[in-house]
Amino acid sequence: MTQHIGIVGCSAEGAALCYRTVCAEGAAFLGPHGHPEVSLHTHALAAYVRHLEAGDWAGVGALMLSSAEKLAAAGADFLVCPDNTIHQAMAYVVPASPRPWLHIAEVVAEEAVRRGWRRLGLTGTRWLVDGPVYPGALAARGLACVRPEPAERDAIDRIIMEELVLGRLTPEAEAVFQAVMERMRRAGCDAVILGCTEIPLLMSDANAPLPTLDSTRLLARAALARAVAGGREGARG
Repeated sequence: MTQHIGIVGCSAEGAALCYRTVCAEGAAFLGPHGHPEVSLHTHALAAYVRHLEAGDWAGVGALMLSSAEKLAAAGADFLVCPDNTIHQAMAYVVPASPRPWLHIAEVVAEEAVRRGWRRLGLTGTRWLVDGPVYPGALAARGLACVRPEPAERDAIDRIIMEELVLGRLTPEAEAVFQAVMERMRRAGCDAVILGCTEIPLLMSDANAPLPTLDSTRLLARAALARAVAGGREGARG
């Protein structure tokens, strides 16, 4: 018996990777072909982008809450969002949410602490790297955050929004990320956060100059662990 995971999606590629990871890695907990019950809801990415471009975080939060309500009605016991950027709206979401959430930046920060990394590079959309989501979560654990330079930020944002969210992976995009990560390595970073849920489609430990923290898969694994542990506790209760 396991808890029901609700996934609040934003972009299709990131939500799909999170869902696939839960299903594929569920077997390690539950045996061949096993995984917890999972429901996914997402509004169109265009709706989110309109609010992001306007700096309307309350509007972003309203979309997330709309998904949360639908997932709660479908039976979800807790919620995750495989999109780093829109976590900046959590202040609007959590107080009104029908279900508890796992926070992606907190999951990533906990993994960095577990692995002994202290200085982390951050990659993601311009909204994410300019925002407080990761600096706050990392600082709470005594970890440093190194952001991309302005030109690097713009290049990464363009690749994410024009290529990765559409599933387009190119050698040119890989080279851009490698150059940014190499600069972060020279700046003393121990590892780099793949802080957009599509970046792991392009970058990994296999082709990055630094160890990577794959936010998408780390969140999916944390959701799996919670679903299994919560189900066991419920069965005992």
